[in-house]
Amino acid sequence: MSRFIINVLDSFGVGEMRDVPVVRPADIGANTAKHIIEGIPSITIPTLEKLGLMNLLGFETDTLNYSEQANYGKANLTHQGADSFLGHQEISGTTPKEPLNQAFNEVIDEVAQHLQEKGYQVRYVGEENEPKILVVNEVATVGDNLETDLGQVFNVSSALDDISFEEVTALGKSVREVVKVSRVITFGGHGIHLENLLRARKVIGKFAGVDAPESGVYDDDYHVIHLGYGIDPNVQIPTILDKAGIPVELFGKAADIIQTSSIHLFPGVDTETLYDQLISEVKENESGLFFINIQETDLAGHAEDTARYANRLEVSDKKLAELLPYLNEGDILIVMADHGNDPTIGHSQHTREFVPLLVYSKGIEGKVIGERETMADVAATAAEFFQVEMPQNGQSFLGKLKLSI
Repeated sequence: MSRFIINVLDSFGVGEMRDVPVVRPADIGANTAKHIIEGIPSITIPTLEKLGLMNLLGFETDTLNYSEQANYGKANLTHQGADSFLGHQEISGTTPKEPLNQAFNEVIDEVAQHLQEKGYQVRYVGEENEPKILVVNEVATVGDNLETDLGQVFNVSSALDDISFEEVTALGKSVREVVKVSRVITFGGHGIHLENLLRARKVIGKFAGVDAPESGVYDDDYHVIHLGYGIDPNVQIPTILDKAGIPVELFGKAADIIQTSSIHLFPGVDTETLYDQLISEVKENESGLFFINIQETDLAGHAEDTARYANRLEVSDKKLAELLPYLNEGDILIVMADHGNDPTIGHSQHTREFVPLLVYSKGIEGKVIGERETMADVAATAAEFFQVEMPQNGQSFLGKLKLSI
């Protein structure tokens, strides 16, 4: 049995989808990869170049060229919007249902009552005629997520100098018990306090929350867990492989937002640490699914920081170069994204873009995978690769690689 590795460079989109002018006009012109390369022309990403990034983008620079050996394609998003949680469910082989769209203030009283019943101290913050957020135990806030599609996600933001991440996680799960939006993101960082969170409070129409990048919560030892709603893991490739006795290992955000019975989970945020863990596990295990999410690219996109984004790509590229020599004939590595987050587009939210499919398999070169209808094709390809039942959605492109399985 061989190894199938899915490497999600979170938010590394390769151009706006065709429906953007209708469904997300603020994303018109988005192309995360192109604009980072143009913004930082000195960027050094030889591994992504070799894997076919420039082939996919359709242009060359003085330092980045087309690759004759590349196997490449791109995929549409079939989930609504451009969301990491829903995107990873799609990559895992499902087409998530359209999520509930709801402002936090529509359920704020219910959440406040539930938290008080569980022993938390809760107070409302906000001007009289504007939507409010909750402050919990004077160390955390609950409100709308202002970085992703408004109305789909609630945030529990915290100061980890004043509360442990285990306590914050328990708080997030308490919020999750009474709300039905697709995600409750529970996170915290060091070096900040409640005052930093409240200074970053913002109101956008009927939505109110803490601007996470502005609060500084990402800057020092960021911890996060994503608590989802309404997903059936039994029709997703990780659980299908779990039931077939095939090892599954999840790294980074993937370990937080993809359901599995596997105990091989490596949550975290730091790019280098996650790649080191992945490489270590690949060296020790000759079979199974390895699914890693590199989140720091997405965080740079939210911060609209092109230079930081380029730096995280360079680190990822270097680590991918370290990984490739450990892959044997028959192994497959897919480098992809889950949406875009163009730091030059003029807003700090995700952008609805095609995602790259850059495929490495030793001895296989020059294959064009084409434009795929859905990111779920990756899960379907993994299913055919491991010869297990197909996930709920997706069509395998294994045949286009002409691999013997």
